[in-house]
Amino acid sequence: MIIKKYKAASEKDAILLAKEDLGPEAIVMNVKTIKPSGLMRLFKKTRVELTAAIDDTVEAEKKEAPKEASKETPAADSQVGTPDSLFGQAFAGKEDHFTQEAQNAIEEKINSIARLLEQQMSAAEKEEKNGEPETSDKETEKKENIKEEQKTEGKVVSLIKKQLTDAEVSEQHINEILDEISEKDEKQPIDNTLASVYQKIVLKLGKIDPIVPTEEKPKVLFFVGNTGVGKTTTIAKLASKLVIEEKMKIAIFSVDTYRIAAIDQIKTYASILKVPFEVIYTPDDMKNKLERFSEYDFVLVDTAGRSHKNEEQKKDLDAIIRSADGNEKEIFLVLSATVKYGDLLKIATSYGELFDYKIIFTKMDETTGEGSLLNLKLDTGKDLSYVTWGQNVPEDIGLVNPQVIAKKLLGGV
Repeated sequence: MIIKKYKAASEKDAILLAKEDLGPEAIVMNVKTIKPSGLMRLFKKTRVELTAAIDDTVEAEKKEAPKEASKETPAADSQVGTPDSLFGQAFAGKEDHFTQEAQNAIEEKINSIARLLEQQMSAAEKEEKNGEPETSDKETEKKENIKEEQKTEGKVVSLIKKQLTDAEVSEQHINEILDEISEKDEKQPIDNTLASVYQKIVLKLGKIDPIVPTEEKPKVLFFVGNTGVGKTTTIAKLASKLVIEEKMKIAIFSVDTYRIAAIDQIKTYASILKVPFEVIYTPDDMKNKLERFSEYDFVLVDTAGRSHKNEEQKKDLDAIIRSADGNEKEIFLVLSATVKYGDLLKIATSYGELFDYKIIFTKMDETTGEGSLLNLKLDTGKDLSYVTWGQNVPEDIGLVNPQVIAKKLLGGV
C-alpha cells in the first residue's frame, strides 16, 4: 500500500493531483483544511491537504507517474511508506494528547480562576471605597479583611457557577455540584473551594476504561450512530492503536452496505494495517464470519449511519448486534460534539432503548463541548470512553481524561 499527501488550493485540485500521480484507482482517505498562520495569515488563502492511497500491486503495473505538479497546486509534503513505517513514525515520541494536557491541571485551573476572582473583588472594593472618609492603615486593613471574609464564599460560588454555565453545563447539574460545596466550604480559602469543585466534577465523570481483550475470543466491538459523526475514521484510529501499540490480532467488518465509498474507505484502512476485512449482509452472515475469526482478539464492526428516528433501521441494527450474542461484545455510540445538546440527548436516549453502550465523542477540536460530555454522562448514566479531535489516523484519539475535562469546565486553558 502506497500513501501520499497532496496540498492544493481546493479539494478538487488535490483530487486531480492524486489521480494524476497515483492513477484513477487511488482512494481518498482523508481531506482536511489547513488554515494559514503567522503574521501574514490575513493575506494567505486556506488550503486543502488530501491523503490518498493505492495498493502497491496496482501501482507496480502502471508507468511511473509525472513527478512535477502545477505551480499553483504543488504536491508538497508527499509521504510514501509501508504501513509499518508510516504508523511507526506517527507514534514515535508522541504522548497521549489528553494525558499531556492533564499535567498540573488543577494548579493551572485554580490559578486562572483565582486571579479572575481577585480582580473582580478588587474592583468591587474600590467602588465601595469611593466617598468613604479616610482611615488609618490598620483600620482599613481590618475592614478589608472583614469584607473579604463576608464576600469570598459568595463570589467564589457565583464565579464558578458562571464559568460552568458558559461551558454549557446544565443548571441542574451545576446546582448538584455547588449546593454541597457552598454548604461545607463557606469559610474555606478560594483554592480549597475550587479544588472541591474540581474533585467533584472528576468523580461525576467516573472511571474511564480502555478497550481490553477478554479470554473469550473474539471480542466484538460495534460502532453505532447517526450519519456523518465519524464512525469509520474512529474505527481506523482505534484499530491502529490496537494493532500497533497493543499488538492485538484484529479483523474489521463493515455492515455499511448502503454506501460503497464507506466500504472502500474502511477496506483501505484494513489493507494498510494488514488485517482481514469482511462485508456483512445479514445476521446469519455475521454469525458465520465470526466463527472464522475465533482466534482473533477483536473484531471491529462499522455499522451504517442510522437515524435515531427511523424505527425500521434501528430494528435492523439491533438484529445485527444480537447476532453476536455468543461472543463478548461492547457497543460504542459515536456522537459529534458539535451537535446541540438537546439532540444529543434524544439520540442517546433512543439508542439506549435498544442496548447498553459506551459513548465516544468526535470533533472535539471543532467546539468547546466539554459541558455536553458531563451533561450526557449524568443524564444517561452511560460510561464515557474515547474522544477524537481531528482527522489524522491514528494520532487524533484518546481516552476521556476527567482531569482535563474538569480543568476546561472551570476555565483552564
